[in-house]
Amino acid sequence: MVTRRKLLNLLSTLNVSDLLPFHANAFNPFSKTPKTLRVYYGSQSSKLPEYEMPSVTWGVIQGRKEKLVSRVIIFDYLKGLGIIPDELHDLELPSTVDVMRERVEFLQKIGLTVDDINNYPLILGCSVRKNMIPVLGYLEKIGIARPKLGEFVKNYPQVLHASVIVELAPVVKFLRGLDVEKDDIGYVLQKYPELLGFKLEGTMSTSVAYLVSIGVNPRDIGPMVTQYPYLLGMRVGTVIKPMIDYLVDLGLPKKVLARMLEKRAYILGYDFLETVKSNVECLISFGVRRECLASVIAQHPQILGLPLKAKLSTQQYFFSLKLKVDPEGFARVVENMPQVVSLHQHVIMKPVDFLLGRTLTVEDVASMVIKCPQLLALRVELMKNSYYFFKSEMGRPLKELVEFPEYFTYSLESRIKPRYQKLKSKGIRCSLNWMLNCSDQRFEERLQGHYIETESVGPRFCMGGKLELPGNDMMSDEEDESDDEVLYRRTVSL
Repeated sequence: MVTRRKLLNLLSTLNVSDLLPFHANAFNPFSKTPKTLRVYYGSQSSKLPEYEMPSVTWGVIQGRKEKLVSRVIIFDYLKGLGIIPDELHDLELPSTVDVMRERVEFLQKIGLTVDDINNYPLILGCSVRKNMIPVLGYLEKIGIARPKLGEFVKNYPQVLHASVIVELAPVVKFLRGLDVEKDDIGYVLQKYPELLGFKLEGTMSTSVAYLVSIGVNPRDIGPMVTQYPYLLGMRVGTVIKPMIDYLVDLGLPKKVLARMLEKRAYILGYDFLETVKSNVECLISFGVRRECLASVIAQHPQILGLPLKAKLSTQQYFFSLKLKVDPEGFARVVENMPQVVSLHQHVIMKPVDFLLGRTLTVEDVASMVIKCPQLLALRVELMKNSYYFFKSEMGRPLKELVEFPEYFTYSLESRIKPRYQKLKSKGIRCSLNWMLNCSDQRFEERLQGHYIETESVGPRFCMGGKLELPGNDMMSDEEDESDDEVLYRRTVSL
């Protein structure tokens, strides 16, 4: 019987050349070569029994001197491929160049180049069987297509060091708990692979908890993460909360902010100091009144992240040159429809040219645009239909369109025609504003009344107060909306 002491004594008398090295093919899952290590002593006729070994990545048993020699050989091999091994000096490497060759070839097979390996050379410390195959297999299982695995590893090579059970699976379970759809897990991780390295009890949990605390619906967290997974990596105290507090100070209620973030979570990614605050100051410098900032942001949240100064400068000059709108009038346009900063100039000119072609003067068109900038985003075909009905059926003078340009924004079939027919049948003559600028319920109430209410300019929104309807004291409960509700309705409708 060979005791442990006898075996150690025998091994101490052997040279390294007497040991058969482990060949890389022993790890090939497609190879039928048995994973064996034969230890010889004395002559070839007398040997120890054959031992079946587990998946060992380090190869043969080596002394200190042999390890140094193997390291030099491996470094020479890597340098020959163009890989710089400087960061590998403190890393435990395989004992043979064959094992290192297997790792390099495996990484190249999934799509990594020498440059990719040089960007993160520590990846060569990962065993093909213990690290790479289990991790990549799990990533494919959760929805990352095999052709995309190489790109995923390029973007986040540290994933190959992770434990599937201890680190990766809990993160995926956390995402599913946020209502991220199973089919979207792969998409989310491809957009933000660093999520796989986060601790569950850290930034991810606190960011979600804070968003829910300001009014975000917990059921909407999943879609938000799918749209913009980077929010899970944002610190509440230094990134999310300062921006929320700033927008609240501008007059945006948290309820409105919550609805904005549910639809456009990427707003959280705007740089607070360099972009958000700078753009708000830019709006003020172009004449937008401070009390209107909340309404502007609620209507067009993306305005916080645009290269705003350049866009406003270009559009202001264009409005002055082509539409004869002065800077103050342009500021009113931005207040009423902030999307105008991103409208292409040829799109703007189509409805303008149509109005000019109806014998309206440039001054009249400019007045109409300032009152109702939504005209600039309308389809000319719809404007034509509404205009021809106005002239042929209603027979009204053009000055009424100048006074109430909002006429073009109402649906011809569902609002203008039905209401006009009812008024005509009752013999009522009224302004376009009185006919169109109210809900269906209020219109019916007006038809049943014995007098025509005083004309008004329509709803007027003022931050910090109620929604006021000048000259109208007969508002029904359904129309008595707070400023928060108005902003909420505008946000949802957009």
